[in-house]
Amino acid sequence: MHESSIARQLLSAALDRAAAEGATRVLSVRGWVAEAEALSPESLSLHFAAHARGTPAEGARLDLRLQRVEARCLSCGGTYAPDHHVLLCPRCGGDQATLLGRLGLGLDALEVE
Repeated sequence: MHESSIARQLLSAALDRAAAEGATRVLSVRGWVAEAEALSPESLSLHFAAHARGTPAEGARLDLRLQRVEARCLSCGGTYAPDHHVLLCPRCGGDQATLLGRLGLGLDALEVE
């Protein structure tokens, strides 16, 4: 389950950003995850909470929104939602496309004290 390692990376990024701001506690972390990553926001939240125990982010709320990802087929120009990094166009079967959104996940904001 890769949610655990990703949750650990999110926590590390949040703690680094909080420390850079001179904060002693992280209250909430707001971010996004691309739909194409096939990650469960609920599972990420559980793993985040587990990894945050004993850190300044213990008890912090993780608020992740799903980011829609689309692709544009270079053969027919059709726009579609790719299936977990598979860029086959459902309209023409073409396998060359340009992504029209962000993949992965990221932090938008922290609430700290």
